[in-house]
Amino acid sequence: MSTELDPRPTTPPSGWRAFRTGVSARPTLNLAYRIGVAVIGIAVLILGILAIPYPGPGWAIVFAGLGILATEFAWARHALGWLRGKYRQGMAWFSARGLAMRAFAAIATALLVIATLWVLGTFGMIGGWIGVESEWLRSPLAR
Repeated sequence: MSTELDPRPTTPPSGWRAFRTGVSARPTLNLAYRIGVAVIGIAVLILGILAIPYPGPGWAIVFAGLGILATEFAWARHALGWLRGKYRQGMAWFSARGLAMRAFAAIATALLVIATLWVLGTFGMIGGWIGVESEWLRSPLAR
């Protein structure tokens, strides 16, 4: 039996791994790097969570935020895997409900977007641009 465990030559890391190895060799820089990743990842995650109910890439942004966090944190890797599985289950359930459920979801999404635009005052602002002044266009927050 040979005393060598791995006869293959080891090559030094290159590219991103070399950068990350260099950063992790310095404790203060490593901590700053991890804090930066946490701040950016959490910001992207929150943006994604806020964007979920609206048309567009809400879930993709959530997965991107978790992906950023997963580069440095084991809990985020675990959460990303768990959430991916739940998302696939939810989408399979939704797809199995048929056309009526998809139509209901589309109408509910449209109503949510319209309500949000109204509350934020978008209709009143655009109405002012084109000369249509109506009380019902104004946001309830502006009253």
